Amino acid sequence: MSLFSDRSSASDATICFREEQEALVVKSWNSMKKNSGELGLKFFLKIFEIAPSAQKLFSFLKDSKVPLEKNPKLKSHAMAVFVMTCESAVQLRKAGKVTVRDSTLKKLGGVHYKSGVVDEHYEVTKFALLETMKEAVPEMWSPEMKNAWGQAYDQLVAAIKSEMEPSS
Repeated sequence: MSLFSDRSSASDATICFREEQEALVVKSWNSMKKNSGELGLKFFLKIFEIAPSAQKLFSFLKDSKVPLEKNPKLKSHAMAVFVMTCESAVQLRKAGKVTVRDSTLKKLGGVHYKSGVVDEHYEVTKFALLETMKEAVPEMWSPEMKNAWGQAYDQLVAAIKSEMEPSS
């Protein structure tokens, strides 16, 4: 069942994200926010541990001899992605849609298209994200929190996919 009437308008569709889900996301994000750089890096290292070939999707890693955990470009990118994902989730219920600037969403769609990102990449990323969060806030992690973050992630992915097309 899709929450969107059609794929092309995913970023504009109204999303059902319950108050309880929002509360779980906000509470955990408030706890994780201060460590977003470290958690972002852990998140990406987990992606590469699960799917080492995913490193090829990142141009700044292609010829780098710097170990992943020390790579400043990866650290910066990982933190930006982690923060954007979490901030988007926090705003989901209030805004009723994914709140990433349209220009950013278009750019994300174009970059993901050009890089050859496919559904399996999003699934690995989702798993890595949820595992990173579970390790970051074990005392508050629950099936309900996992579902809330999972749904928020799925909405962000749907919005990115709706913009995945060749750049003109």
